[in-house]
Amino acid sequence: MRFRNQIIILILAATVFACAKPPVTPPVPVDRGDKLFERAEELYQSGAYEAALKAYQTYLFNYPQQLYAPAAIDRQGEIYFATGKINKAKEAYQRLIKEYPNSSLTVKARLGLIRSLFREGSYQQAITLASEVDISRLSMLQTYEYFILLGDSHERLKDLKKAVYYYSLSLELASDGEKEEIRKKLKAAIELLNPETIPALIDHTDYKETKGYLSFQLIQNMMRMEKNEEAVALLSDFVEKYPGHPEASRALELKVELEKKFKPTVKMPKFRRYTVGCMLPLSGPYEIYGQRALRGIEIAMNQFNSDEMNPSITVLVKDTGSDPDRTLKAVEELNNAEVAAIIGPITAAVPAAFAAQDRGLPILTLTQKDDITVIGDYVFRNFITPRMQVATLVKYITNNLGLERVAILYPDEHYGNTHMNLFWDEIIAHGAKVVGVESYDPSSMDFADPIKKLVGLFYEIPEDLKPVPLSTPDGDFELKPDDDPEAEKPKPVVDFDAIFIPDAPKKAGLIIPQLVYYDIEDVYLLGTNLWHSEKLIEMAGQYAQGAIIADGFFAASESDRVKEFTVRFQNAYGKQPEFIEAIAYDNAMMLFQSMKKPEIGSREMLRDELLKIAGYPGITGLTSFDENGDAIKQLYLLQVRKDRFIEINRGK
Repeated sequence: MRFRNQIIILILAATVFACAKPPVTPPVPVDRGDKLFERAEELYQSGAYEAALKAYQTYLFNYPQQLYAPAAIDRQGEIYFATGKINKAKEAYQRLIKEYPNSSLTVKARLGLIRSLFREGSYQQAITLASEVDISRLSMLQTYEYFILLGDSHERLKDLKKAVYYYSLSLELASDGEKEEIRKKLKAAIELLNPETIPALIDHTDYKETKGYLSFQLIQNMMRMEKNEEAVALLSDFVEKYPGHPEASRALELKVELEKKFKPTVKMPKFRRYTVGCMLPLSGPYEIYGQRALRGIEIAMNQFNSDEMNPSITVLVKDTGSDPDRTLKAVEELNNAEVAAIIGPITAAVPAAFAAQDRGLPILTLTQKDDITVIGDYVFRNFITPRMQVATLVKYITNNLGLERVAILYPDEHYGNTHMNLFWDEIIAHGAKVVGVESYDPSSMDFADPIKKLVGLFYEIPEDLKPVPLSTPDGDFELKPDDDPEAEKPKPVVDFDAIFIPDAPKKAGLIIPQLVYYDIEDVYLLGTNLWHSEKLIEMAGQYAQGAIIADGFFAASESDRVKEFTVRFQNAYGKQPEFIEAIAYDNAMMLFQSMKKPEIGSREMLRDELLKIAGYPGITGLTSFDENGDAIKQLYLLQVRKDRFIEINRGK
């Protein structure tokens, strides 16, 4: 019985132990060599290339199938290339391509291989390998380098037409800091082209800047062959087609120089002292502006002639129709009519200025065209320009408001790019900083992405920087830092005191409320004279309060001169004048006042008198002419307050 009980106890014990859970053994973490690769990266970043090479090699020997193997080979290639071991660099890149064909780094390796072939002088091999690259898989930066390598390779092989083509492509992708170097390469290649091939290249080139360089080289070739008449004609065409080109200023200077040197002196007609010519687009696409300018000139003429102490002024008006040929014909007709000077035009100002300069005829242009007064000493310009506006704005916000950090949000087109660059340069000149710049599609109606990029909300926080959740060993539940039931949303980084938005009022009216939506508040809104519109206030409402702009005219000014002009204009035309009417009025009155001085006996003397104008109290602000005949103006500063524009008192 006792023996039987012992057996039963043993059986029960065995059963209990058989039902018990086996002891849990924690899984052994897989060694992927991450720490070794991180160490290699640290050595690489510090410039310790030999030690980094050994670390990468050790990683590849022990972990050839792990995640960072392709990156380790790529780094080896970069180190070999940087230290001048081109054959070893090629071997590394070829190994990466062969052993890891599906890696995202394969494309980069092909680019590295092309770079290595170029470095060792195997230009044709580099070109051949480049032809096998799928460009669609390259990043923008890689595409830029790809085009540069092809351009340089073709240049070394003296295939200059292809070199020009690839340099043109790279110029389109280059950053502002890189463009100058590419331009040097492009111009050097163009200078070595066979002169006979240049006209055909101009016709077949799609890139405007390259087309401009080719055209300028053609002009220089004409000058070398002493075909000066053809060169002058091409220069006239150049300054009209490429006003913003890097060679535009040189082209203007050359044209003036050639015309003085080779053109026969034109016999000047007689001088009708009190007769003024006026050229405006009174028909065609710019008719509305021409008609408005003419009203301003009419007000000036009537006011001047109504004073019995003044001589009677006659104005001969010509309709240019915004057509360059009609504009040139108008200059000729007014010159033959012996006018003392010309006011206008608004469009086709460059050919008109050249024609007037040739005839020694003072011309007061109404244009924003850059370098218009460089054409000659008879060419004047009194008009509001982008440079004037940004200079006025920046001076006020830095000197009067003490702002030091600004942002720029601009449309990616000519108007936006022009104002962005001018504003940025002016900010630097005043010792302040531009801390953020973003562009947007001018056709877009949603500006969330560029706004979020401006304040650091666009890009997601990398996983390795996010807070790590805390959990219990058995994983039944997890705790978040600070017991916060929801992850805190990132906040915008508004590290600027003002934001400049050079766009039309309708677009600005859409953007400004979106700034507030993303918590961009308590910053100054800065715009161009286009913002001087009730449409801005209507669309942006309370969010536009405090916005600041510079403009050339303010009809509600407290100035007695402005009030008098505004009343005259409203009585004559039943509406309130705007900038075009006001600037045309000022140009006419300055000219009339100069003409009435008794010592004025020729166009040359009238030109000299205009150049003496300093601090003229015009209704578009105090105006002077510099030595080139370009206006220096004190613009109006306006601010939105209580749903209307008011003039800012700048103090001293």
